[in-house]
Amino acid sequence: MEMKNLFMASRPVLAMLLLQALGTAMQLLLKVALNKGAFVYAFVVYRHAIATVCVAPLAFFFERNKEKKLTFEVWFWLFMNAITGVTMAVGLFYYGVRDTTATFASNMINLVPIITFAFSTVFGIEKLLLKTKAGKMKIAGTIICLVGALITILYKGKSFHIGHVHMLENSIIKKTHWARGTVMLLSSCLSLAIWYIVQVELLKVFPLKYWGTMLTFIIAAAQSTVMGLCLNRSKAAWQLEWNLQLATIIYSGAVVTPAIFLLVSWTVKKRGPTFPSVFNPLALIAVAFLEALIFGEEISLGSLLGMSIVIAGLYSFLWGRRQEPVVLPRPSGAAREVSRVPESAGL
Repeated sequence: MEMKNLFMASRPVLAMLLLQALGTAMQLLLKVALNKGAFVYAFVVYRHAIATVCVAPLAFFFERNKEKKLTFEVWFWLFMNAITGVTMAVGLFYYGVRDTTATFASNMINLVPIITFAFSTVFGIEKLLLKTKAGKMKIAGTIICLVGALITILYKGKSFHIGHVHMLENSIIKKTHWARGTVMLLSSCLSLAIWYIVQVELLKVFPLKYWGTMLTFIIAAAQSTVMGLCLNRSKAAWQLEWNLQLATIIYSGAVVTPAIFLLVSWTVKKRGPTFPSVFNPLALIAVAFLEALIFGEEISLGSLLGMSIVIAGLYSFLWGRRQEPVVLPRPSGAAREVSRVPESAGL
């Protein structure tokens, strides 16, 4: 009986550990697939087409009897939700991973809650509350994270290798566009931060999470198709073969994307919106170790120092955030409140 109670109490922790493991595997597979020549926007289109198929049964089963008013305002926010949360955020992130490393990209993503907080303050969604201890911790965490990010970007220091598996030695192409990749990753973080704010508005007018997610994926796939065709119309860029690229697309679309949505939503309901973000650094540490061990990527003193500072700043910020739970306003005509969107949706 005690073991059963312990397991029941540990389920949110186990769910987040599973999610970090799935995310770590995806980051490493993604890095290899992109550096072997996979076209980014073809990847985005196929991933979210598969994710749509996986989420659709949930929408039709759990929300089939709920009223769906698809007004112009709803379609507008769905469009903005798709372009900020998928088309731009995911597309730019993939380009950033291709041009840098999976470790560096994972580290940059930890800045998203900080940037979201800055935007939310500017737009009046949140208050600084500088006179409270929680408010001071959030500001301190923000500053510490930014310092850590700057160290990661600007300082390298001594480097060392853990080792690598010989057959994967050529899987990672030498980095030649570090500056461009950094710009792409920072742009992805900005887009994600805007996406969280967009979701606030979307949930006001369309609080159906499964239908909203499914329609967002459909719109994002269409947007990414247009974007991709503008960048590359060659048949080879869009062609799928039985290789690592296809396996990564299926894994990310059928496993990781639904898992992120379902596990984060369930955990937020059990433990609150800040809880999932606490586990994000675990994936960063795992990606850094495995990328160095398997692919032979070098680990620099600057990256280790920067990662440590970013993680410390993130936890300081999340501690302050936890003291100030945020609830979205009631959607028009709704009889219940919608809990705040979690800060850990993943990529």
